[in-house]
Amino acid sequence: MTEFEQQFEFSELSGEFVDDDVTVMLRIYRPAGTNLDWMLEVLDEEGNTTVWEGTFDTDRDAFEEFLATVQRDGIRSFLDEPVHKLH
Repeated sequence: MTEFEQQFEFSELSGEFVDDDVTVMLRIYRPAGTNLDWMLEVLDEEGNTTVWEGTFDTDRDAFEEFLATVQRDGIRSFLDEPVHKLH
């Protein structure tokens, strides 16, 4: 377990997501031991990351935002830049 994982609680909705032959790692998390809002992050196969600036009331809200982004912009939109923030 990495130091990052020790500090955060990960949603069961986190994990690998594959679409259009592209695999990304979806991470929905919040500080461990809290009831704070959930954060959303997507890592591509190269280790580049996309982080949403806002937080989400529930892990389901974060997951639905991820799905909406994939539907609207395509999974390849996460491959465009080494690091970028959404919303």
